[in-house]
Amino acid sequence: MNCLQTPYFLINKDFLDDELLKLKNALQSSWGNYIIGYSYKTNAFPWVINYFKKNGCYAEVVSDDEYNLAKSIGANKIIYNGIAKSKETFIEAVKNNSIVNIDSEYEIDWLDELEKGRYSVGIRVNFDLESKCPGQTQCGEDGERFGFCYENGELKRAIDKIQAKGIKISGLHLHKSSKTRLPDIYKAIADAAVEITDKYELNLDYVDIGGGFFGGLASKPQFIEYFSTVSAILRRNFNPKKTVLVVEPGMALIGAAVDYYTTVKDVKKTIRNMFVVTDGSRTQIDPLMTKSSYFKDIVRNGNEKRTELNRQIICGFTCMEHDRMFEVKNEQELLPNDQIIYHKVGAYTMCLSPLFIKWFPSVYVKDGPKISKVRDKWTDIEYKSRTIGDEK
Repeated sequence: MNCLQTPYFLINKDFLDDELLKLKNALQSSWGNYIIGYSYKTNAFPWVINYFKKNGCYAEVVSDDEYNLAKSIGANKIIYNGIAKSKETFIEAVKNNSIVNIDSEYEIDWLDELEKGRYSVGIRVNFDLESKCPGQTQCGEDGERFGFCYENGELKRAIDKIQAKGIKISGLHLHKSSKTRLPDIYKAIADAAVEITDKYELNLDYVDIGGGFFGGLASKPQFIEYFSTVSAILRRNFNPKKTVLVVEPGMALIGAAVDYYTTVKDVKKTIRNMFVVTDGSRTQIDPLMTKSSYFKDIVRNGNEKRTELNRQIICGFTCMEHDRMFEVKNEQELLPNDQIIYHKVGAYTMCLSPLFIKWFPSVYVKDGPKISKVRDKWTDIEYKSRTIGDEK
């Protein structure tokens, strides 16, 4: 690995294979009739989305751009969610029998262009998870903005409006964002699916519980814990032979399968601190600047005698002072050519990082002992490739 020019991302295919198999086994044993939709927004890197397509997963997309990306790689099994659909792709997806979950009022109006009695859609449910799992939701007391609210009647109004247009409600989409990712969240989701289906007398083809699961961490809930919890509740109202359980993992699969390799380039000593400057950046592994710690390894190369230091601050290549990743305390000093490897950085990184100061780094895939490059480092050529007008 030392021969590869840093920084770069490394995707571990063997790990991906193992995690996907664990997910499939958990779904098979708990429900049997299931669909896995890989979340493009989590990491839509071309090799990644092709991998999941080849392994039988649907493309879970949340915009017209992601929808067109899925089509461009030959994906014909698509789950179309979100509030960034275009009318053209929405109509096309419904006509092609994709799983389309309505999230916005204007999407209901678009249904007027479809022949009555022929098509079906799902609908995104907004229910008050905070009251059921206090302190666990991402938005807390402010509530969530996606879907149609169950408690105030907006969901019923939307369902009635859709059915009046001669369109069948084929599924409920109940994805929730949580801080804890605990099975409690999915128990509440399953309870809501049963209650809503009962109350509105819906005959559903699928229940979509979304994503947000832990994955790749032995100390956290495992896939079987989530789906056993969900299955026990859904079986009150649904027959697994007739109703498909849809899940939309992203981070749970790709998050732990990617590493980021960096090299120490310089060490700056000041009267206040020792700053270790690397060729990586926080912008590439924590673009939203929200992480407080990382899974990582430090590799000290060479035979130089090293001094133990009280504190070293690991920094990135950008000109921003807050491009600081972590601190090393009471350890041997770091020197140029040492490496820092960040683990479990596959989610909301490679496709969320900005083109700031340096372009996208190289990406490699490790498949057994073989390592293959699947993206060259970007240059000014790629950066300018879609420019229109005078470039001089």
